[in-house]
Amino acid sequence: MNVRTVISSAFLAASAFLLVPGRAAQPEQPDPSIVTYSAPDKIVWRKGKGADTATIQGDPSKPGIYIQLIKWHPGNMSRPHYHSTARYITVLSGTWWIGTGPKYDPDSTFPAPAGSYVVDLPGKIHYDGAKDQECVLEIVGMGPMTTTGAEQK
Repeated sequence: MNVRTVISSAFLAASAFLLVPGRAAQPEQPDPSIVTYSAPDKIVWRKGKGADTATIQGDPSKPGIYIQLIKWHPGNMSRPHYHSTARYITVLSGTWWIGTGPKYDPDSTFPAPAGSYVVDLPGKIHYDGAKDQECVLEIVGMGPMTTTGAEQK
């Protein structure tokens, strides 16, 4: 048997395996006794005027780790504020715009594009949001966490 015949036979055998009725196109979910899994379409988003929020682990108001997704709507930003605990943030998509200090000035914000990593330090005043496109963040922190407004009029 030559190499071409062996390759052709292997290809036909693999193709036949994939075409067997009843075979799942995707692998089974992982063993729930080892890992937990939530498909993207199962994430529950709490709709908001300027941003949507999904808490995917824990609760920011209670002791322990929490993980949230924030989906900033274009043209929306928070006002100056600070948090009681550190928050560790990864920009998943879009560009997140960040400003510091008590005076709200969206024109002075700097961009954090997708893939950026930012730490909100406790007690440090900042404001943030999206400008011309949606922005999705993953925020990880330890609760209980509170947010306090700090805008200078």
